[in-house]
Amino acid sequence: MKIIYKDGTVGECPQEEELHVLRHTAAHIMAQAIKRLYPQADFAFGPATQNGFYYDVDLGDTKLTTEDLEAIEKEMKKITKENLPIKAFVLPREEARKLMEERGEKYKVEHMADLADETEFSFFQQGDYVDMCLGPHLTYTKALKAFKITQQSGAYWKDDSSNKMLTRINGVAFRTAEELQEWERQQQEARERDHRKIGREMQLFMTDDLVGKGLPMFLPNGYIVWQELENYIKAKERKLGYHHVMTPCVGTVDLYKTSGHWDHYKDNMFPAMDMEGEAYVLRPMNCPHHMRIFANRPRSYRNLPIRIGEIAHDFRYEASGTLKGIERGRHFCQNDAHLFVTPEQIKDEVASVCDLIFDVYKDFNITDYRCVLSLRDPADKKKYHDDDEMWNTAESALREVLVELGINFTEEIGEAAFYGPKLDVNVKPAVGAEYTLSTCQLDFCLPARFQLTYIDRDGSEKCPVVIHRAILGSLDRFMAYLIEETKGRFPAWLAPVQVKVLPISEKTLDYASQVNEKILDAGFRAVLDTSNEKIGYKIRQAQQEDRVPYMLVIGAKEAETGAVAVRTRDGQDLGAMPLDDFLAKIGKEVAEKL
Repeated sequence: MKIIYKDGTVGECPQEEELHVLRHTAAHIMAQAIKRLYPQADFAFGPATQNGFYYDVDLGDTKLTTEDLEAIEKEMKKITKENLPIKAFVLPREEARKLMEERGEKYKVEHMADLADETEFSFFQQGDYVDMCLGPHLTYTKALKAFKITQQSGAYWKDDSSNKMLTRINGVAFRTAEELQEWERQQQEARERDHRKIGREMQLFMTDDLVGKGLPMFLPNGYIVWQELENYIKAKERKLGYHHVMTPCVGTVDLYKTSGHWDHYKDNMFPAMDMEGEAYVLRPMNCPHHMRIFANRPRSYRNLPIRIGEIAHDFRYEASGTLKGIERGRHFCQNDAHLFVTPEQIKDEVASVCDLIFDVYKDFNITDYRCVLSLRDPADKKKYHDDDEMWNTAESALREVLVELGINFTEEIGEAAFYGPKLDVNVKPAVGAEYTLSTCQLDFCLPARFQLTYIDRDGSEKCPVVIHRAILGSLDRFMAYLIEETKGRFPAWLAPVQVKVLPISEKTLDYASQVNEKILDAGFRAVLDTSNEKIGYKIRQAQQEDRVPYMLVIGAKEAETGAVAVRTRDGQDLGAMPLDDFLAKIGKEVAEKL
């Protein structure tokens, strides 16, 4: 594949860069198509991404529809057929600025001003379209063979909410039509697994704009799953010596100034509320509250480690374009805990946290994951607490512990929390990109900021080290992950309805009611279907939409013999059996979390 560089030279594209060049060129071709259809369009940034490309554009008062996106894609296809040559040229700063001003590109002019040290700028041109860019690009528009416009959203200029909201138009591009078809197949699979779709079908949760964007509400079925997850993780934590607490969903601004979140995290927090001369905020995380619990009374080294856990309600002002059901909302509940330890206890406690993470993953059959040691970017003094000695100590300590534990991990710069390095466990879901599910963070910063102390063996005051950890991450996101992994087919212990009793006719309704009562009395979640639908419809409804693990079909023979005819969600007919045998079967599954 031939590509052109910013100096105008042409060469072969390295194979590992092909997709990036294709997608970068696609962004330019899309911008040209937009400009043809909307002459007033003013372009901001238009990069290639890991999965495709986008362009942020100011369209004035124009709002795009689905039909408009289809028209842009059609115009892109027209441009590729025109087979326009793509040329590159470089201009001195002043000439470059004049060119962009003449073309009405105010965002490009502003971007040039931000690059104050640059003396010249490179441009790429195809036909009448010119874009400031570093390249490289394809040499002809016809070389772009497989692409698709996917969606639009809002994006602030320079990702700053104080700037104008622009229209972000996204697309994908591939080497071949076959690769695009495979991507479309994966997208169909993603739609079928989408936890928002399944959540509606199973009546797990809902959102309502009058309540607020990003503020999901769990319905009875969903809250059952949520509670089961809460009970599950709390039970495991209690066995490991955790003590659970409940703390307020708000705190004073001073609390977050003390912790450092106000300086480093304020843009992700809801605005402060002034009450009686004091400012409060909805909390984005719970560590400051737990720090104050530790400081509530004197502590001795004999008390440590102290493990404080909470299923905590947190609030973060996520951009509307990033909201996604219960996977990412403005309100969520973290499976949070803070371990207050001596330096000598770090290794054992981190090891215990890692064991708990992998034990949980085994229970849920999570096998596709990787461990990442997330470190700070030493050059970024704004994002991270500025204390080189503290960072060097914390990063070295966590790295040494992971090596000693034999945990395979990669290192990523710039992904640490503002107060310390962390181990992130990133899962690869059935569809979509990987994301962090569990985390274990080492913190020398916050305990010092809160002036936490304990009395050591020699009678001196020492500052504890804090390990922040979340095993399920947030219950909300973990539940979204499970929904999409299982397509809503939860294991029996977790299913909101574990058994559905299906009488074939009114003649067997009395016996079916008795069966349902006995199942409920045994402690299982059962529903009696009293509808007048035919039994085939009842079975399909239970299997496909309600996704119930077991259906008990009750006909005249079952009523006469005191048995139940058992069917599974996967379509297996297990035949008739005594009710007690079925209760023993499902009881074993639930107890062993099979």
